[in-house]
Amino acid sequence: MRKILIDTNILISAAYSKKGLPRQAFDKAVSSPLYHCLICEQTLEEFWRIANRKFPERIGDFESFMAQALLMMEAILVPTDAYDDEKEIRDVKDRPILRAAINAGVDILLTGDKDFTESMITNPKIMKAAEFVRL
Repeated sequence: MRKILIDTNILISAAYSKKGLPRQAFDKAVSSPLYHCLICEQTLEEFWRIANRKFPERIGDFESFMAQALLMMEAILVPTDAYDDEKEIRDVKDRPILRAAINAGVDILLTGDKDFTESMITNPKIMKAAEFVRL
């Protein structure tokens, strides 16, 4: 079973629309017995911060989505230890996400964030929604 850490932008997009690649990637990840899906504390906090700021009129939809999503994912806490590889991530706010992925031993970090997708990090494998759906 491969471990996947799902990043905020995938969750926000999947919650916002039942159509599109982020939702397809999310559905594939959480419904397949091949994957064990994780979400970290920072992602949860960022999810709610963005949902409340950008989509206050849809907060009920976001609450329903996340209530179901959390039944299919394991929440993890982020350790504070820094890693050499994290310097590859331009946005320091994204570095705890990488720490969570490394400490949880995930195989895949599912994200659309360019700070991850344009980095040279190879472990865990950084995958965009489209790439994961084609997998």
